[in-house]
Amino acid sequence: MSRWKGLPESLDQRVRQLVVQLRRLKDHSGLSLVSLAARTSYSKSSWERYLNGKKLPPREAVVALARVCDADPTRLLALHEVAAQAWGAAAAPEAGRAADPADPADPPDPGGGADATVAKEGAPRPAGGPRVRTGALVVLAALGVVVVAAVALLIVRPWQQDAAGRGTAGGAAGRTAGAVPAFTHRVGETFDCRLTRGPGGLSAGRSRTTTAILGSGATGWDVVEAQCLLHHHGYDPGPVDGIVGENTQRAVKRLQAGAGLPTDGIVGPDTWKVLRR
Repeated sequence: MSRWKGLPESLDQRVRQLVVQLRRLKDHSGLSLVSLAARTSYSKSSWERYLNGKKLPPREAVVALARVCDADPTRLLALHEVAAQAWGAAAAPEAGRAADPADPADPPDPGGGADATVAKEGAPRPAGGPRVRTGALVVLAALGVVVVAAVALLIVRPWQQDAAGRGTAGGAAGRTAGAVPAFTHRVGETFDCRLTRGPGGLSAGRSRTTTAILGSGATGWDVVEAQCLLHHHGYDPGPVDGIVGENTQRAVKRLQAGAGLPTDGIVGPDTWKVLRR
C-alpha cells in the first residue's frame, strides 16, 4: 500500500473525501502511478497532483481510475460533483493561471474549473473594444465569492455555543443573532439533540445541509446533525461528539441497508434524504 503524504489542512472537507476515496481505490488495485498513467490518458505527474490534493481531477479522470480498477464510478462521481462545487469557490483566485504547459497529457477542465486556461492579457483585443484586464476581473470575481460565502454562513447555521462551549440548537429562545461558532471538540464532550420538523424535513438544529459528504474521520456540526438524526431513527452512533468514528459508520451502514442504499458508511446526499425523513 502506498505511503501517502498528508493532505493540505486547507483542503475543503468535500474535496478531501473525494481524494481519500480515490487513494483507497488506487491502493486496492495495486497499481503504481506509472502503471496508472500507462492505462489512462493522464500522466504520472497529473495523478500525483490529483491524489495529493494539489489539483481537482477532471470528471473524466475519475471515470478512468474507476475503469482501470474495475470499480463502479457512480459513487465517485457523486463525490466529485460536490467536491467540484467546493473547489470552484476556493480556486477562484487561480482562474487566471494557465494550465501546466509541461504536461500535455493533463487536458484542461471543459467546465472552466481548476484546469481552465484564460487568454493572456497581451492577446489581440476585439475590434473597436477596450482590452480586457483579466487580472482585475479575477480579483473582482474572487471578492464576490468571498462575500457570498460569508453571507451564506450567517444564513445556514442558526446555532450558538453556550458558556461551557456546548453547541445548542438555534431556537427562538437564547439565540444570539449572527453567532456562528467554529466547531471545536474537547475530549469527552458530547452534544444535546433537540429534534424538530420543518419544511426541509427533520432537523436537530445543528446544520441544514443535504449534500455534505461525511466519511471516516470527518468532524464538525454536520456530523453532530447526522448523529442526532441517526439516534432519532433508532441507529445508535455512539456519543454525539461531532466525529465520524467506527460506531457512527456502523450506524450509517445499518441505516443505508434498511433504506436500500449502498452500505459504504459515508453520509452523502442520498443518506441525508433518509435522515431528514
